[in-house]
Amino acid sequence: MARARIADVEGRDAVRAWATADGTAGSGTAVDRDTLALAVRYTLQLLAEQAPGNSVEVRVPPFGAVQCVEGPRHTRGTPPNVVETDPATWLALAVGDEGWADARADGRIRASGTRADLTGLVPLIDRVR
Repeated sequence: MARARIADVEGRDAVRAWATADGTAGSGTAVDRDTLALAVRYTLQLLAEQAPGNSVEVRVPPFGAVQCVEGPRHTRGTPPNVVETDPATWLALAVGDEGWADARADGRIRASGTRADLTGLVPLIDRVR
């Protein structure tokens, strides 16, 4: 069964709460777990909507994962193109506080496969402060 779509107002409010939790976007330290989870799931939803497809799986444990980007469809086993990162890094990428290349170079993004590159797909939304 498909998960219900997160309303834009609700999702943006969660991202805003995360971004302003302690005055610095990207820390995620002062926001409650439910709000953090909602912000992550909302931005993953935006990625799947803005880059539909099934060739790349983006994972942000423990809160969610989506398949996105047009290309060969993955159907069984471990996907060949996987991006995985932590919630704070993911949200910083989603709002443009962090660049893909910098986060990848710092080892905060694990990406495998020839299509596992979100350059040009993030940020997903404008800063929501």
